[in-house]
Parts: sequence; structure tokens; C-alpha cells
Amino acid sequence: MLTVRHGPVDPTADVARRLAADPTTVAFGPASVLHAVLDVVVDAYSDAAGKVRQDLTELERCVFSSARDDVTEQIYSLKREVLEFRDAVQPLVPVVQGFIAPSAPWPQEAVPYFRDVADHLHRTDTEVRSLDELLNSVLNAHLARVGTWQNEDMRRISAWAAILAIPTMVAGVYGMNFEHMPELNWSYGYPVAVGMMATAAGCLYRAFRRNGWL
Repeated sequence: MLTVRHGPVDPTADVARRLAADPTTVAFGPASVLHAVLDVVVDAYSDAAGKVRQDLTELERCVFSSARDDVTEQIYSLKREVLEFRDAVQPLVPVVQGFIAPSAPWPQEAVPYFRDVADHLHRTDTEVRSLDELLNSVLNAHLARVGTWQNEDMRRISAWAAILAIPTMVAGVYGMNFEHMPELNWSYGYPVAVGMMATAAGCLYRAFRRNGWL
């Protein structure tokens, strides 16, 4: 049997160990080697799906935490990995299904072994599809939270602008340097004007605070 691989991962060593540990399957001839190779590859896919699930769980925890962390890049990175994972798993599904067909060119005693591999592969394929859908949901939830953060920031900016508008208006009027202005020659005019500005700003601050804008 010839195997072709791309990258540093070599499943043949694990295949040899499995065949040595279960001599009964060797009686099926080359089909036993094919089954062992498929079993090793599918088990590796299953382990990879579990690790991706852990990464997705961690991203969900970050998205729904109280911290305002932007994890958009991490979500897109994991989604790209899931898409590559899906492209590796899905083409293998119809191939393995063909191995459990009645016309498969090996003894019928070997079919249950291939059926077990097909079941594992089907579960992994379903897991990858669900991971892709969950990532879409996590991304939408994160973008919604980012929009909420921006709205909260805009409310705070608008509230502070409204609070500062009254002192700015009063100070601007008295900064025009007209000769005849209310209370201009009164000794208590300055503290009264400052007090009025502080009182108005305080009232607005309290109102915005009560409404959740600050």
C-alpha cells in the first residue's frame, strides 16, 4: 500500500502499532491496512475537532464577558481554520461511505470495521458543521456587542457635551465684554454665575446618570 501525505504529520507509525496490537484484522489483507490508515486519520480529525471546540468555548467566554475586548480577529482566524477543516473532512465522507457498500472489494467481515470508521467520520463532519454555525453566531453576537459599546460611548459623549454646553454658553455671553450686562457691577455676580453654572451642570449630570447615559 502506498500513502501520500502533505506536511510533517506521518500516520504510518501509528498504523503499524495498531496493526501489531490487533493481529486479527491483518487477516483481511490490504483492507486491514486501509482500515487502519482511515481509522488513524479519522481519529486525528476527531481530536482536532475537540480542540477547536475548546477554542470556540474560550472565544464565547470572551465575547460574553464583562470586559470590552475586541476578539473579531480571533473569531475570523478560528473560522478560517474551521473552513479548512471542513474542506478536509467533507470530501472524505462519500469515499468512506463507498467502502461499506455491498460491492466493496474485500471480505464482508471487514465491512463492520469500515462502518465504524464511517460513523466516527460522520460525527466529526457533523461536529465541524456545528462549529461553523456556532462561529457565525458568536461573530454576530460579538458584532452586536461592539455596536452596543459604540452606542454607549456616543451617549456618554453626548451627555458630557450637553453638561458642558450650559457653562460654555454662560461664559460665552459674559465674555462678549459688553458694557451693560446683568449683575456686571454686583460684587456677588461672579460667584452667583459660577454657582448657577455648577448647579445646572450638576442637575444634568444627575439626570443623565439616572437614565444610564453616564
